[in-house]
Amino acid sequence: MINRKDIIKALDLKENPYHPLVFILGEPEIGENTYIGLFSEINANHVKVKIGKNCDIASFVSINGADSHKLTVGLKSEIERGDITIGDNVFIGSHSFIGRNTHIGAHSVVGAGTVLINAGVIPPYSLITGNPCKIKERYYEKYSS
Repeated sequence: MINRKDIIKALDLKENPYHPLVFILGEPEIGENTYIGLFSEINANHVKVKIGKNCDIASFVSINGADSHKLTVGLKSEIERGDITIGDNVFIGSHSFIGRNTHIGAHSVVGAGTVLINAGVIPPYSLITGNPCKIKERYYEKYSS
């Protein structure tokens, strides 16, 4: 039987408090009691990524402050980067992408498969879905106590 340490060694993974199959690059700030599902990625290389407390980040989520597509096709001379902030008590559904220059307010929900890039500041209690994303600002506020 293969154990956890064998998997980490075989795949040359870095141990983290979530799971060896959660990929964390750089030094993101992650609040207490936040769950990160398998095969999710947080890329905080050369950017500030801050994730609040009590968040639920499903499997296969990418949180990435770097965008190299314009560099790759010859339109820029360097990778474009931007910070990402995710407030407290945010749910991010499976297969979502959270990109640079995005601030998700507390108590918000990002639906499965949503793509956010350069989304700016999204208010608390919002529902964000789709690609391109649609933002229903303060959608959950009526349910708050």
